[in-house]
Amino acid sequence: MTDNNKLSLTTRIMIAMFLGIFVGRVFQAILGGEPEFLIPLGLFDLPLRSFFVDGFFHVGGQIFIASLKMLVVPLVFISLVCGTCSLSDPKKLGRLGGKSILLYLTTTAIAITVAISLALLVSPGAGVEMTTTASFDAKEAPTLAQVIIGMFPTNPIDAMASGNMLQVIVFALLFGIAMALSGEAGKRVAVIFDDLNTVVLKLVTLLMNLAPYGVFCLMAKLFTDIEMGLIQELGKYFLVVVAALFFHALVNYSVLLKVLTGLSPITFLAKMKDACMFAFSTSSSSATMPVTLETATKKLGANNTVASFTVPLGATINMDGTAIMQGVATVFIAQVFAVDLTLSDYLMVILTATLASVGTAGVPGVGLIMLAMVLNQVGLPVEGIAIIMGVDRLLDMTRTAVNVTGDCMVTCVVAKSEKELNLDVFNDPNAAKDLEENLSTSKSS
Repeated sequence: MTDNNKLSLTTRIMIAMFLGIFVGRVFQAILGGEPEFLIPLGLFDLPLRSFFVDGFFHVGGQIFIASLKMLVVPLVFISLVCGTCSLSDPKKLGRLGGKSILLYLTTTAIAITVAISLALLVSPGAGVEMTTTASFDAKEAPTLAQVIIGMFPTNPIDAMASGNMLQVIVFALLFGIAMALSGEAGKRVAVIFDDLNTVVLKLVTLLMNLAPYGVFCLMAKLFTDIEMGLIQELGKYFLVVVAALFFHALVNYSVLLKVLTGLSPITFLAKMKDACMFAFSTSSSSATMPVTLETATKKLGANNTVASFTVPLGATINMDGTAIMQGVATVFIAQVFAVDLTLSDYLMVILTATLASVGTAGVPGVGLIMLAMVLNQVGLPVEGIAIIMGVDRLLDMTRTAVNVTGDCMVTCVVAKSEKELNLDVFNDPNAAKDLEENLSTSKSS
């Protein structure tokens, strides 16, 4: 325990991440494409893949992901109810929703515009002749009307059990409003929810101690199985997507934050490192949500009344990273199949992807569904998705880190506009540094 305290959470996660990548590459080299490799131990032979990769690493990684996902519904519901019932101005909720959705749609439109522009400049699909035996079955995406209707749960308990975050958000908002309007009864229930919120946040900080071990297992398994040859074949596409993601996260978000709030982008990005590493290792905005909320409130200074609304909403509808992949993939697939797209086609791609970020919110496999919609819209073969699926897992990790950064940027902008951002906390470089302040508290109690 004393050794753990010497290293920050960030450092431990970084060590675990690089160690996992190293072990994964070593295991891949040992396996050499074979399904199994036996380690002789005298009395018996230990199967490398079955015991370590599909056993220890898989189980350890999935326990870590499950422990984070376990927190999402109670954390969002309780935190959002607490934030909503404390609102003194009912109109504020409408303002929060309007500002948040507008900002998320704006950043998504900017993201895909940057992606298409960069892809057209580099031409990642020019001269590429690829064949694939894989196929992609494009599922039909729900319409925007269906999504809006589906936001209202017929059974709130079922919504929580199935993890339907849009329905959980709507029910939490309605429940919080009802509490605020219920006088003394509402105040008594609010005290219970405040206590529940404290307990859930303590559980979050306790589970953060699993992070380095979980990240190691996830990275080790991923880099044992990932086909590095595909990355070389799709090198141009891969690098363009990564470059667009970094540009959007470091430049676009920084400019928007500075212009809309006057806050320091450098301070903001420095405080995002923990959340970004969690997002990168889990590839899930939902699984990272406990860390994102902790970052937004404890490190960036956003009031819980704002963060408890904007962060869950962003984890559901903020698709900036996915939009970037769609923009580059559209240009790439068009070039591979020698299809010339016009300016109006590209404008249609931007519009479709931006609106689809809301229209497909909460749908499993949302990224590929959205890409299929975009390709259909401009007459490109959906089968082209199969070509890029091999490297999508690694790109998904970076996309998720970008999405989480966007969630916190929008939270800061909305909180600042509502005068709900603690500037002292935002500007304090030691505010909940590496979440160690909360972790040490949870260890000692």
